[in-house]
This record gives sequence, C-alpha cells and structure tokens, in this order.
Amino acid sequence: MKVDMHFHLEEGPYSMRWLSRTLQGLASTEPGPDPALGHHTMEYAEEMAKLLSRRMEQGSYSEEWLDRYLIRGRERGIQEFGVVDHLYRFRECRPYYEKHMLLDDSRVGKLQRAWLDQVCVASITDFVNFVAEAKKTRPDLALGIEADFFPGGEAELGEILAGYDWDYVIGSVHFLEGWGFDNPEAKTGFDGRDPVQTYADYYELLRQACASGLFHIIAHPDNLKVFGFRPADEKKLLPYYRSIAKEMVRSGVATEINTGLAYRYPIAESCPSPLFLSVLAHYEVPLTLSSDAHFPDDIGTLLDTALSDAIDQGYKELAVFRDGKRRMVPIFANKAAAKEVGGAQASP
Repeated sequence: MKVDMHFHLEEGPYSMRWLSRTLQGLASTEPGPDPALGHHTMEYAEEMAKLLSRRMEQGSYSEEWLDRYLIRGRERGIQEFGVVDHLYRFRECRPYYEKHMLLDDSRVGKLQRAWLDQVCVASITDFVNFVAEAKKTRPDLALGIEADFFPGGEAELGEILAGYDWDYVIGSVHFLEGWGFDNPEAKTGFDGRDPVQTYADYYELLRQACASGLFHIIAHPDNLKVFGFRPADEKKLLPYYRSIAKEMVRSGVATEINTGLAYRYPIAESCPSPLFLSVLAHYEVPLTLSSDAHFPDDIGTLLDTALSDAIDQGYKELAVFRDGKRRMVPIFANKAAAKEVGGAQASP
C-alpha cells in the first residue's frame, strides 16, 4: 500500500511565482486531453486564464481543487490520503505565533513579521468544516493539521488543538529561538553556527515535541538540513538520531519519510536521510509516507522511492490515522506483491 499523509491545499506568500505555480498545477491536472497540446494559441491562453480565475474565486477550500490532488494521487497508486494545513495560516492561531516567533525590529524579525502578514490569511474553522464535509464522500481522506512546536507553548497549543476533531496532528519544528530556519530569506541565520551544537538544540526541541503528547506524527525529522547545513561527516549526528528514535518509541509517536525537501529545496534529499532512516528502522519507529505537496501535480512525488527505501530498511507496515487513532497497514497485500517489488528493485 502507498499512502500520502501530509499534503497541503495552499501555501503563501502570494507572489508572481505562486500564481505561476498554481496555474501549472491546474494545467497539469486538467482532465481530458493534455491542454498543452494546443499551447501557443489564444484559445489555450484564454482557457488557462479561466481556470486560474475560477481557482482564485473559489479559493483552496473547494472540492474541485481538492479532487485534483486526490485524482492525481489515485492515479499514482495512493490509497490513503491525509490533508493538512499549517497552523500559522489561520488568523485564530496568530497570537500563538506572535508570542513565540522572532518579530522584533531586527532584520530577521522584520522579515518574519512581513511573512506572517502574508501567509496568515485563512480561518481554521473554514478549513476543518470543508475537509469534514469532503470526507463524507471520500473515504480515503483524513483530516490533519501541522502545528509548530515551541518550547513553553504546550498548554497554549493544546488548547488550540482541542477545539477540533482531528484525525491526527503532525508536530513540526521550523523555528530555533524564534528564527524560522527554513525561510530562504533568513538563511543567513546559519552563518557562524556550529553544526553539531545546532543539531543538538534542534533535537532537544524535537524530543520535547515527542514527549508533549500533542502529536501523532513528527514531521520531516531532519529538516534543519534544508539548505545543506549539517556536519561534513553526518555520522557525528548518530547519537542524536538514536536518542530521538528512542524518544519516539517511548512517546508513542510515528514519523514520516517526507519527500518535500528532495524535490523542492536545495538539499535535494528526503527527510529523514538514509542514515537516519536506518536508525529509525533499527528502533522500529512507526513510519508513514508524505509528499508534502503544496500543489496538486506534486501529490505523491518520489513516494515510490520512499516506499522502496522503507522496504529496504525492513519496514512491512505504514501508519495511517483516523479519529485520533493509529492503524498500521501492510505495505504488501500478499507475498506475491512483495516478491514482485523485490524483483523490480533487483533489476538494473
């Protein structure tokens, strides 16, 4: 079985690139003959303009937009889906981020204040109500949320999450002492930092997130590497990999192979790294798969590779979630399917 438990319907900032990328997603998932076959014509341009205009009018919480993800995903063999949104996108949750993010008058603070203004534009109630209604006719769909963990913010976050009926909650660490380390405009924050110590700080936050009891899944567990920042010898991070794997087992949380960094960021490697994945497998940390798609044509990207990597490490099951409960589903429906995949991997 192939699953994708982590994809997003929208993400700002709303730049010219965002418009272009949205149009690309629409064109790539338009049913029927490939509209690009008629490209370079006025009729094609007019049709694409209509598609984009309708998408902008409807917004991301529309069945038409959601189904572009699901239809493309099913075509790629995905059988279980989980749609999430970032908590920072919701106006109701803005005070949580204003309390814990660096938003002062420093260069990074000003950048992050502008970013929060640009992305915090939606309503959490609208998102939850839309997906809850969509689930009634889409039994392969689950409702999740991706929530940032901040030390000391556990009680506040718990109150926010308790107000909604999530199938599962994904915990993520995107900030160190209020600095959003995966923002390309703020990546100078890595300058002068000691890689091993910075990873030690990062994994302490991840440990606290695991132990908080707030999350079912820990997202992209080594996304600190997003711009290539890590020791030249990754084996120096093995003590941290082992420690966090033990904590995941102790806390009863799952993690994911998240392919988003592999196809969207400079590091061009999934989370976790192959070395980290081997540690997670050794400690038998429950695993799921995520493409972290933000546009419908990206759904399921590189999940075949992720699934093969999981199989190579001995995984036979993947985690899916409904009603706050984890269920482990077999990767293979039968031994014949397992043999077929194994044979395909052995081929040159």
